[in-house]
Amino acid sequence: MQRLFALILVICLWFGAGLTTAPAALADFNTLTPCGSSSAYKDRQATTVSGLQERLAKYNAGTPQYAALENTIAKTNARFASYGSSSLLCGEDGLPHLITDGRWSHAGDFMIPGLMFLYITGWIGWVGRDYLRAVRKDPDTACQKEIIIDVPLAVKFMLTGFIWPLAALKEFGTGELLAPDKAVTVSPR
Repeated sequence: MQRLFALILVICLWFGAGLTTAPAALADFNTLTPCGSSSAYKDRQATTVSGLQERLAKYNAGTPQYAALENTIAKTNARFASYGSSSLLCGEDGLPHLITDGRWSHAGDFMIPGLMFLYITGWIGWVGRDYLRAVRKDPDTACQKEIIIDVPLAVKFMLTGFIWPLAALKEFGTGELLAPDKAVTVSPR
């Protein structure tokens, strides 16, 4: 019964059914403008580049410092050009703002990187879990292999760990993912 409840809860949270009936918050983006057409953004670029050029004037041409500052100026202009040609919106401060309201038009700002972060951290956790379970099968070398990683074994798990969401669903369905109730310590109250 607990597994069924947990599965229903996960499905509800996954599809956004939520347990509250609060109205959706709507943000007003009237103060934000595309970075490419924002005068504050262009002013920020000019200020940043002029500060670097002032530092550049302190060094002789051909020195490593001069070359490094020239490289920094080129990278700064490229970064500002990239943000200016993207769909990012800038505020009155001239800085790009990330919109995290759940609309697909702004999915690249936060949702996609956020989901990729969760996937990668899940992958790392799943691979680590499988590695520890594998090395604990031999109690004589378990402690040693937890301290000094067995690289071929770890790589084996890393190469198969990319399917961790499917493996987690499989283990949840078979009951292998959750610990039995008798293995969970409960504080006496």
